[in-house]
Amino acid sequence: MKTVGVISDTHGLLRPAALAALGGCDLIVHAGDIGASGVIEALRQLGPVFAVRGNVDRERDVADYPATQVVEVEGRLLFVLHDIHELDLDPVAAGFQVVIFGHSHQPSTEIRRGVLYLNPGSAGPRRFHLPVTVARLRIGAGTPETEIVEIEDAG
Repeated sequence: MKTVGVISDTHGLLRPAALAALGGCDLIVHAGDIGASGVIEALRQLGPVFAVRGNVDRERDVADYPATQVVEVEGRLLFVLHDIHELDLDPVAAGFQVVIFGHSHQPSTEIRRGVLYLNPGSAGPRRFHLPVTVARLRIGAGTPETEIVEIEDAG
């Protein structure tokens, strides 16, 4: 079993509580709107990082990240993109077990046609009254398990 830390929409702000919540993960996925390369550098202190760019990632240091990524964990394929509305493939037909996305700042988990759709929410600056969150995804032989973790120092 491997644990994947999932984070999105940091917009240049990486809270110590987010790092703590992702501690112990085997790898980290950032689903876009990184905001600054320092975010990725800090996440790399926890383990390997797979990141995609989001709609605000226009500055040179983060604009070079790909729009999508495929990550393989424990023989399972994860498809990562920032905005779920830009998903231009059928995850079932493509063999993906998990689709990870961000953009809305709203954490969510949903199973559609056997595929887990996971949005970790936003770990960056608070937006409206939405919680500040990250997610932990456990992948092994069975069905992937998710946990949305609300960040305590979100003040």
